[in-house]
Amino acid sequence: MSLRSTPDATAAGAELPSVVPFDLSPLTRLSSPLGERVVADDESFRRSEWVYADGSWSLSVFDVTDYTVVLRVRTPVGCQRFYGAIQADIESVEPQLEAADGWQRRQ
Repeated sequence: MSLRSTPDATAAGAELPSVVPFDLSPLTRLSSPLGERVVADDESFRRSEWVYADGSWSLSVFDVTDYTVVLRVRTPVGCQRFYGAIQADIESVEPQLEAADGWQRRQ
């Protein structure tokens, strides 16, 4: 018989890589197949894309529902990580991204 433990209320949830100049909470980590499927859907819209100065990291923000966004982070080795967040939360931290040294909006 196996037992399942419930998540500890003090345990940390998903976190963005430290190179990203803001924190979001709550944040949900999505599997790569699910993240790719969600952002490729006809209903999703890429609202912004950002590149780190040396080109090693990128961050894309996709509107996927009226209240939800998916963040896609590409790492220096080419891996993609996907995170689900509340749209209002990303809107509140966009000024931090705009002001961050090293991050530039891709046109």
